[in-house]
Amino acid sequence: MRQTRTASPKSPSGVISQIAKIRERINQLIVQELREHEIEGIVTSHGDIFYALFRHEELTMQETADLIGKDKSTVTALVDKLMKAGFIEKRQDETDRRVSFIRLTEAGERLRPDFHEISITLLARIYAGFTEQEKETLISLLTRIQKNIS
Repeated sequence: MRQTRTASPKSPSGVISQIAKIRERINQLIVQELREHEIEGIVTSHGDIFYALFRHEELTMQETADLIGKDKSTVTALVDKLMKAGFIEKRQDETDRRVSFIRLTEAGERLRPDFHEISITLLARIYAGFTEQEKETLISLLTRIQKNIS
């Protein structure tokens, strides 16, 4: 039987595997937290849209796509699901029917404290044992990686 060789997590080539594992585990933790907060109808990919709308009262679909770094068709699919769940409402621009605006409904707005608490819990786990300098270095390095592959 042939043994598959994988890069050591400490080797430079192991970075992709480590990032993928971290992303997968964070998604699992978010799902767990959503369940514990009894929040239904939301998946981890909806989080960016909520956070964008927590910071901005109303956004166009294009502004949302730009803010969260996803293409407009992906945002449309995510928003449609959130509309069906009653968390977001959409309206068309009165002067340009091609432009749609989204905003949180009351049900969506009520999730703000839960999302804040989930973020605090998640960040506490992520940064456990890190110094402030290590946190800054980590963000700087991850930002450089993102820019390198953009």
